[in-house]
Amino acid sequence: QFQFVESGGGLVQPGESLRLSCIASGFTLLNYAVGWFRQAPGREREGVSCISRPGFMTRHADSVMGRFAIYRDNAKNTVYLQMNNLQPEDTGVYYCAADGDAGPLFCDVEPHNRPYEAWGQGTQVTVSS
Repeated sequence: QFQFVESGGGLVQPGESLRLSCIASGFTLLNYAVGWFRQAPGREREGVSCISRPGFMTRHADSVMGRFAIYRDNAKNTVYLQMNNLQPEDTGVYYCAADGDAGPLFCDVEPHNRPYEAWGQGTQVTVSS
């Protein structure tokens, strides 16, 4: 099945950290750029971070710059999102998706700009005191 499986979400307090994992199922992750996205209740899905196929280039939304990091282990078919100094506005369901048309040194953090596919079920992140 051509899909991602996300995990690692949870309930944390402001200032704490989480690491999300995204495992590719049914395809070889090396051939795809990968993006992390989130959706809060009542809001549209927004881009968070993305990483190019070999992992040499990453991009982040302004709202998470300096706090989040994205990296990949192609041997494990997995992409990670390290989230530090979490804030209540980071609350939402986090998804990952794959872009098979991206060049080797390209990714786009905006979900509507690229043909992202293989969306998983998401993992809930709640930041609350």
